[in-house]
Amino acid sequence: MSEVRNRRVRPAVTAVTAVALVSLTASGCVTVHGELELVPTTTKGQAARALDTFVTAYNKADRTYERSADEKYVTGPLGAIDAAKLKAGRALAPEGNPKHVPLKLTDVQYTVPRKAGWPRWFVANADTNKGTDTRWLLVFTRDAEQRPWAVSYLTVVAEDDVPAFEVGADGWGKAVDARGSGLAVRPAELPQRYTGYLKDGGDGFTDGPYTSVWRETRKKNESRPGLATQYIDEPLTSGDYAPVGLRTRDGGALVFFTTRRYEKQTASQGSDLPAINPSVKALMTGEPKQSATFGYVSNQAALVPAGSGGDVRVLGRVQGITTAEGS
Repeated sequence: MSEVRNRRVRPAVTAVTAVALVSLTASGCVTVHGELELVPTTTKGQAARALDTFVTAYNKADRTYERSADEKYVTGPLGAIDAAKLKAGRALAPEGNPKHVPLKLTDVQYTVPRKAGWPRWFVANADTNKGTDTRWLLVFTRDAEQRPWAVSYLTVVAEDDVPAFEVGADGWGKAVDARGSGLAVRPAELPQRYTGYLKDGGDGFTDGPYTSVWRETRKKNESRPGLATQYIDEPLTSGDYAPVGLRTRDGGALVFFTTRRYEKQTASQGSDLPAINPSVKALMTGEPKQSATFGYVSNQAALVPAGSGGDVRVLGRVQGITTAEGS
């Protein structure tokens, strides 16, 4: 599996399981062109317009499978997942998506933090027509005034699991310093902690579908009659993939972070590989005779408690296959 470790993340087929440079300095402030004042990253009205623009672009792209329709309005992990979904869709249905159902976001709640300099970001929490008893949490980001707002993170979370964010008397939220202290895990370290847990287990995460259950499922799949599966997990922590977090009322934080994983399936002599989904096959290079390697980009939302103790709870994950290679 070492041959897959250094591949670049390439664009993916969306599979829901249920930022522009967003890291902060140790002081919690970013100095860009002398901007040191803590200010709201946008207004509520501008945030609403950014969401409307995103939905319009997303729906056009999903309807036509044209990447150019929403390319400016998605970035980071969502951008990688969306690009591959559209690439595969266009390969299979050049005339457009015959199953397109327009996305609708309702009951939208915006949490706009105060922070210094660039990049700037905010979180939208919305109900959708794409599921029941769930909420979509979207992180909008941009790194310059002339750039459009783009969604870097999209996580689907059970409605009852959405935390209450800390909001000041002025109505603005509080961004979490990615490298600061005061939390059980620093946000900048969370991707590494999570991938380490998936590999080796141990403490630090509560049991659930994205932690203990996921490890058990992978363990069962590692060796089955006629088929072996290997896993490699890697943290993605820079640029558009950097973690971002909002302070919650209990003193903890909701942190959005990205990981990448590779799954390599190898059939034993005389056995066949499992059937490959046509959408995945549309992304595949090489011929899957004996093995197939799938690369995923995955973005998670996790509750990180305050203090030096306590376990992280992963609330939701959206993932997509971004590469596929047969041999």
